[in-house]
Amino acid sequence: MLSTKIKASTEQAHQSLEGKVVRRLKAIRGNKDYADLLKYFYAYFKGLEAAVAPYITPEVLADYSNRRHADHLKTDIIKLGADDQDLPTVHIPKITNPVQAMGALYVMEGSVMGGPYIVQMLAKGGVTEGVSFFSGYGAETGRMWSGFVDALNRIAPTEEQEHQAIEKANETFSNFAAMFDVAEAV
Repeated sequence: MLSTKIKASTEQAHQSLEGKVVRRLKAIRGNKDYADLLKYFYAYFKGLEAAVAPYITPEVLADYSNRRHADHLKTDIIKLGADDQDLPTVHIPKITNPVQAMGALYVMEGSVMGGPYIVQMLAKGGVTEGVSFFSGYGAETGRMWSGFVDALNRIAPTEEQEHQAIEKANETFSNFAAMFDVAEAV
């Protein structure tokens, strides 16, 4: 199944990104720091959504319109007293078909799954506002993930297609992680 293969094949890129995000989360000292972090997610996810949109049709993922999108991140940024200006530069993977789009979407949907852990980390640091994106789907999170996994497993019936999805997921993780490398260098 593609879902099992993509998880195993992206583990290194996933852990690299996760480590960078966790370091940034631990450095948050207030709403401004958190809003600055959200700008990275917003800029990247906004660009990624535009890249996958032509390929994520109702036949590919029926409930795509009901899933968490970059507009939730923008709402969170504004709720924290910041604006959606001065966004970091992003390098979005080139998406040319539904299989690649689902590979990229694997990264986005996975971030929603990990969101509750982020909310807990933020709360320990006293940040409780602007968490709508990372609050995920609430009680529906498991069902939404299962629905995504089912669609992912259907999208790539050949090994070549599986490879395309895995390659795009790895590129999506790596490009997002690279944004944090630039931030740390500044």
